[in-house]
Amino acid sequence: MPIADVRARVPDEVEIEEHDGSAWLGIVFFRVRALRARGALPVPGISSFLQLNVRTYVRGPDGLPGVWFFSIDASNRLAALGVRRIYHVPAFHARMALEPAGGWYEAECVRVGEPGRVFSGRYRAAGESFHAEPGSLEWFLTERYRLFAADARAEIHHDRWLLSPTEAEIELASIAPFALSGAPHCHCAFRQDALIWPPEPIAS
Repeated sequence: MPIADVRARVPDEVEIEEHDGSAWLGIVFFRVRALRARGALPVPGISSFLQLNVRTYVRGPDGLPGVWFFSIDASNRLAALGVRRIYHVPAFHARMALEPAGGWYEAECVRVGEPGRVFSGRYRAAGESFHAEPGSLEWFLTERYRLFAADARAEIHHDRWLLSPTEAEIELASIAPFALSGAPHCHCAFRQDALIWPPEPIAS
């Protein structure tokens, strides 16, 4: 994406990162399982849900890379409310589905209360799994350990992603804050465990 389009929606405190001369927009659809606070058990009813986040790739004032969230949609209303209050991310309740169908996975997200904010598509793995090489686009998109939103940041820890090349057909992506064009660059992963720390102010 043109960096000027992204810059207009991201505060000056964070730097928009480029790869191959462009800013990038990520749409990540996944299922959360066994979400819990440290030392606690998962809470029935709010610990497992579907989530879609729309992100770009940035560096903070200290030069460390991370992701900037434009939005997070969750199939659980309480989860969306918690993300919004704790991490200061624009988070929304959505009707969502992720189901296998004829060798594909069909994914759909329709934001509640905002007609036209929709993601709909399907995907399937199309190659051997691999770990991204440093310097590659896949590394740029996935090996990030900090999130930024509004006036807060939070540290994230996870193992390196085990990615699979993926064939995808996108019908609608109006969930994004920009009009998108061109073929998507897609990967999928079977599982990723993650730890997320409480938010703290963005240092200047």
